[in-house]
Amino acid sequence: MFMHGMIAGASIFIFAFAAAGQQGGATGGAAGSGAGAGTPSTGRPTTGRPTSPFPNDPRSTPRPIFISGKVLLSDGAAPSTQIKIERVCNGISRVEGYVDRKGTFGLELGRNMEVQDASVSSGTGFDPFGGGGGRRDPFQQGSGGPGMSERDLSGCEVRAALAGYRSDSISLASRRSMDNPDLGIIVLRPYGKSEGQLLSATTALAPKDAKKAYEKALDAIKKRKLEEAQTNLEQATTIYPRYAAAWYEMGRLLEQREQLVEAHRAYDQARAADSKYLPPYERLSFIAFKESKWQDVADYSDQLLRLDPATYPDAYYLSSVANFQLQHFDVAERHAREAIRLDPAKKNMRSHYILGLALASQQKFAESTTFIKTFLGAPPAGTNVEQISKQLAQIEEEAARQPAGSPSP
Repeated sequence: MFMHGMIAGASIFIFAFAAAGQQGGATGGAAGSGAGAGTPSTGRPTTGRPTSPFPNDPRSTPRPIFISGKVLLSDGAAPSTQIKIERVCNGISRVEGYVDRKGTFGLELGRNMEVQDASVSSGTGFDPFGGGGGRRDPFQQGSGGPGMSERDLSGCEVRAALAGYRSDSISLASRRSMDNPDLGIIVLRPYGKSEGQLLSATTALAPKDAKKAYEKALDAIKKRKLEEAQTNLEQATTIYPRYAAAWYEMGRLLEQREQLVEAHRAYDQARAADSKYLPPYERLSFIAFKESKWQDVADYSDQLLRLDPATYPDAYYLSSVANFQLQHFDVAERHAREAIRLDPAKKNMRSHYILGLALASQQKFAESTTFIKTFLGAPPAGTNVEQISKQLAQIEEEAARQPAGSPSP
């Protein structure tokens, strides 16, 4: 398989991230710098309907493109209110249709001419890049007749829209007119709803003596009196074995001392005391990442994301790396996209890189190049730019060899 020759090179850079032992996310370049998604090798940005330099290219010919699928709420129920299906191209949204009472939808892209909501960018002569340049609104019908071309869908995705809910997104970048229209299930999750907690419920039940020892430990940590802090944490957890917050602080103390086996045990005790207490899952994910235990990374990060799917972009990133190493490339792609979506300030540009590798591993070469170029436009410190540029060149060669209109495997 093509990507086998690239995985070793990819891992070198990914391991550099792990060795950093970061807390709270990797740093990256400024938002908007460098090449972005939807940027071809010329370095010039494109809209949803670029002017093709190849007028006879079949991918530029408008054709009817149909999609269908189902929308469910995160509890598995079908929605009981009207839900919109939107196409989002390069950050600009348009309503394409609606979900029926059974939660299903089926539509032809570009057919709905409904005026957009005030919250959606609209207006005549819209140019998302400012000025002229001959670029058109990415939602206009093409002059070649009804339908859309495959090139129109570059940088596009489909999502559901319901006030108070966050939607899964499905990329349309590699979709072709003859593809199976079924996109599968789009899940809507309530904003702000999380089963997990940043503060453990067991803290309120701690006996007075355990609380006193815990508070002394926190004060000692502030004063860098680590031996004293550990003694007090041991006392707190001995008095009250279900003191999840104390077990967590014990784990943090041991992790800072690079006593990872002991730290792991303390975090496990915190999880056992309160299974919905979120911080131990995050730290266990990072420890497993440092040790390159990819299945453990996937397991811990997935447990964290099940408890809170909206707060931890780094958990999506860690999961995407782990699943890439485990060759679960579809999961790696999905979680890398979510890491990017939850990181609008682009603090962790590595998510773009791992998404590019996951796409290339599925032979989605053209889309892969856009994300790797985005990464190289603002690489974090320590990036082996030369090596990753060679990987990009390989992927571009594969994209050039891929027959026009050939479906991804």
